[in-house]
Amino acid sequence: MHSPARPLLLVGGGKMGEALLAGWLAQGLSHRAVLVVEPDATRREALGRTHGVRVVAAMDELLHTTVPGTLVLAVKPQVMAAALEACAGRVVPDTLVLSIAAGKPIAVFERGLGDGLGVVRAMPNTPAAVGRGVTVLCANAQATEAQREAAELLMAAVGAVHWVEDEELMHAVTAVSGSGPAYLFHLIEALAAAGAQAGLPDALAMDLARGTVVGAAELARHSGASAAQLRADVTSPGGTTAAALQVLMAADGLGGLLARAVAAAAQRSRELA
Repeated sequence: MHSPARPLLLVGGGKMGEALLAGWLAQGLSHRAVLVVEPDATRREALGRTHGVRVVAAMDELLHTTVPGTLVLAVKPQVMAAALEACAGRVVPDTLVLSIAAGKPIAVFERGLGDGLGVVRAMPNTPAAVGRGVTVLCANAQATEAQREAAELLMAAVGAVHWVEDEELMHAVTAVSGSGPAYLFHLIEALAAAGAQAGLPDALAMDLARGTVVGAAELARHSGASAAQLRADVTSPGGTTAAALQVLMAADGLGGLLARAVAAAAQRSRELA
């Protein structure tokens, strides 16, 4: 990753912020090209020690002449207003603004930082922490092609990247991939509980459930076959898997349940926006 002439300013050094930082550095971004703002003292010390970057507690600790080429906002939505206020005097017309905050539409950053800026909104998910995230990006009309490419490169450091042009779709994106890891974690919990109910020792049931979900996910990732084909490959007519799938694929089964769950998450995303 090419180190920019002007610094990359990362505001927020939490789990997602650190995952991004680690990915950028691993891809060749110089630690001298990054500045981090993180108010929590414990996180601040750990980030500096682990990654060798300069980490400050507040924006006013940076020189007034510090103008970022890219501003990455990775703070919680409830503190975004304060972060925007602190950053407003730091950006210039060609600064790329990349937001990682769930539920905050592009208009929030245009109002908070000024019209005319190129803004890219990102919705990553937590597997970014192990380089297996999936991120969807949406840009405003002011974002140049070079800024879109830069945003994609930054997010590709932690996994796959996709684009949508209609920002309204970000609600569905949040419901499917943003919240999706929690659905899989709950599936592991539920599968382990079912195994224990069937007579397996608790620890063995959890190991089998976790290993099965992880292994199946890896198979789906590496295989060129569709999910439907992979499912069919496991299912012998009249066998044990077929018996289970009669329950899971019934009208009131897993498909309908997930559809309701995703719809609920998308609606909550709209409410939070």
